[in-house]
Amino acid sequence: MKTPAPETFEGQILALLPSLRRYSRSLTRSDADGEDLLQDCVEKVLTRRGQWRGLNLRGWVLTIMTNLYRNGRRGKTRDGIVELDAADNLAAPEPPADPLERARLDDALNSLSEEHRVVLMLVVIEGYTYGEVAAALDIPTGTVMSRLSRARRRVAERLKADNIITLRRPK
Repeated sequence: MKTPAPETFEGQILALLPSLRRYSRSLTRSDADGEDLLQDCVEKVLTRRGQWRGLNLRGWVLTIMTNLYRNGRRGKTRDGIVELDAADNLAAPEPPADPLERARLDDALNSLSEEHRVVLMLVVIEGYTYGEVAAALDIPTGTVMSRLSRARRRVAERLKADNIITLRRPK
């Protein structure tokens, strides 16, 4: 199969895939669900190509992914239980360099509300501007700035609180 040229619509979508994959995983908090969301989004983008007006493709695709995620959550209850037999052929994730640091960061990010986590991931990890995030999420720019500030503060507080080690004093 031939790779599409970068200037084509398909080529531009292909270039966005790494960013979209990270965003979908941050929304769903799961690699498998993130991949499903990514595939659903790309399918919808390609089938609705005629609706794109030629401006800000990245913002248009982000809006579609965010709406797909929100619509999927409405009718679905979260269950984190997996049968042992169903999980026997899953690959174990590669351990991070410092498992405690990674766990603390995951815990801090997962403690954020969805609204705060989404804004933090889009601005800090993906590098979108406040205006792009505001357009993609259909909220005012001031709200993006406020949510980002609160999210950063909460993550910093959570990481700082988890970094306390009590030592015994020698007698």
